[in-house]
Amino acid sequence: MKEFKLNNNVLMPSVGIGTFLLEPKDAYNSVLNALKLGYKLIDTANAYCNERAVGRAMKDSGIKREDIFLSTKLWASEYENPNAVDETLERLGVDYIDLLFIHQATSNWRHGYDQLVKAYKEGKIKSIGISNFEKHINEVLDEYDIIPQVIQVECHPFFPQDNLRKITEKENIRIMSWYPLGGKGMTAELLDSEIVKGIAKKHNKSTAQVVLKWHNQMGFIVIPGSKNVDHIKDNINIFDFKLDNDDMKKMAKLNVGKRRYEADDDRVEEYAKWHPTYEAK
Repeated sequence: MKEFKLNNNVLMPSVGIGTFLLEPKDAYNSVLNALKLGYKLIDTANAYCNERAVGRAMKDSGIKREDIFLSTKLWASEYENPNAVDETLERLGVDYIDLLFIHQATSNWRHGYDQLVKAYKEGKIKSIGISNFEKHINEVLDEYDIIPQVIQVECHPFFPQDNLRKITEKENIRIMSWYPLGGKGMTAELLDSEIVKGIAKKHNKSTAQVVLKWHNQMGFIVIPGSKNVDHIKDNINIFDFKLDNDDMKKMAKLNVGKRRYEADDDRVEEYAKWHPTYEAK
């Protein structure tokens, strides 16, 4: 498993499993299977309503806590809750979180970031993240002495975040890709492209493995989600081959500036008012 060193010297696995849109029972099974297959990075969120299930799977795996890198996110409705971090720890059943994000750049995001900084200084979290912050990353960098280690955004060969990378590479902030395979409505288009299929045939790999390897070689952290055990197994099986310069040049041709989700501050603000933040016990 390849690891990336974050800007605070914390080591983070480059590939993990995401739990977005997984119901608690599916999140539990996916995380448990992933850990048994050698995964070390697990990603969840308050808003996914499956943190308790993720925590149970971690415990039931029998793997030592220090051998699992856990990332989760505070939802915007929790930014001004002074107990939000402690309540997240309780739901997950852990003493610390390896990487905690604020999930959206709503108007009260500074309250959330203040909470992360406080928790970071107290040792409750090991690293700080910002999610969906392309439009606001410069504000974070200008206003805070403690900068984030990771930014989670939509990122894939159709949209490799060229503009954002000019900032993240300068500040040594890692990009964590959600919708790494293109997202709903674009996954088939990406995986069925002649470029990706040709590279997959060359390396005797699946098209999904080629795309995930591209992320890896671009320096992106990738968290494909699945409840299919075969897919979970295949998604981590990308460390026995390498895309050469010709492959990477071909993959670069897929960059057409096409994304599935265009951030809209007003829409996010409205969404944050009603979205649930955690599952019942």
